[in-house]
Amino acid sequence: MRALTWQGKRSVSVEEVPDPIIQEPTDAIIKITSTAICGSDLHLYEVLGPYMSKGDVLGHESMGIVQEVGSAVTNLSVGDRVVIPFNIACGTCLMCSLNLQSQCETTQVRENGLGARIFGYSELYGSVPGGQAEYLRVPFADYGPIKVGHDLPDVRYLYLSDIVPTAWQGVQYAGVPDGGTLAVFGLGPVGQFAARAGKHLGYRVIGIEPVPERRAMAERHGVETLDYSDTIGDELREMTEGRGANSVLDAVGMEAHGSPVGAFAQQAAGLLPDPLAQKAIEKVGVDRLNVLHACIDAVRRGGTVSVSGVYGGMADPMPMLTLFDKQIQLRMGQCNVKRWIDDLLPLVEDPSDPLGVTDLMTHEVSLDEAPEAYEVFQKKQDNCIKVVLKP
Repeated sequence: MRALTWQGKRSVSVEEVPDPIIQEPTDAIIKITSTAICGSDLHLYEVLGPYMSKGDVLGHESMGIVQEVGSAVTNLSVGDRVVIPFNIACGTCLMCSLNLQSQCETTQVRENGLGARIFGYSELYGSVPGGQAEYLRVPFADYGPIKVGHDLPDVRYLYLSDIVPTAWQGVQYAGVPDGGTLAVFGLGPVGQFAARAGKHLGYRVIGIEPVPERRAMAERHGVETLDYSDTIGDELREMTEGRGANSVLDAVGMEAHGSPVGAFAQQAAGLLPDPLAQKAIEKVGVDRLNVLHACIDAVRRGGTVSVSGVYGGMADPMPMLTLFDKQIQLRMGQCNVKRWIDDLLPLVEDPSDPLGVTDLMTHEVSLDEAPEAYEVFQKKQDNCIKVVLKP
């Protein structure tokens, strides 16, 4: 089959790789009909290269048609249309029973001390082949795949694989009081859906984003927007009676712009041999933290900062005095996709499209065009906000 493979820093290519096969009785093989490039795929493209191997198949936002099922799979049939959550969970362990599927005890990457395995996401999360390909092997197929109907287009369902539940969880974790204000830093795909979810739930939402096209997209959904600047905390306090937002959501993560020290650390780590680079990432503060620090500044005293953007460093400096003095609550973590599907499936199927799932994709290209699409997405060229690949 054809699949998008990692070849090196800022280098991906479509190659012929072996077709996936049933390895366990609980597996299924999915013929991919749509798969998307996620913002966190760019971390592999740039920062987390030391954890990648040449030829790794990328991608963790996928959906398609069931092609084959293992002998123990009873919940799926050939021909079913399914969305594949990005985290791989068994559905039976303690963590899954607590709706913490991203911490699944069966698939935890214990050798790295990390949570559940993830499709297409480096040795950090198990080196599982991803879905930017023609076919995908799905473990624990009786539990993970989300069955959907055949009538609506893929774009109505595809984002249930990651970014819609990630955004929804981020808003839930933000703990916005009734009628309160939610500030969303970063209006990429997750930030867009977080802002729209906040509006759907009745909050005042202010989106902070330096790219004008992304602000314009959010404004179409009733979101107030601000450009990002060094005075953003003061601007938000002026808009909120001098207090700051009740809750703030960081939808940016480790590759925030405007962090020269973090950028230098990332570049320096990337020049080291992989084992040394891994140690540098794990032991040195390599994340660009200016946005997270701005979130901490912008939230009101006693408020909550919810982190949906991915961070990868293990020794990042944090303003502990401010966090303690302002009594700020931090909530974060990989999304527990299955936890939120009962809430979200009716919304993406609603004819009124309350979350605007049909107003996010800016680029739909073939799998063969994926290498160029990665570059365009990373550089924010051509008004690119979301890329969907069609194998």
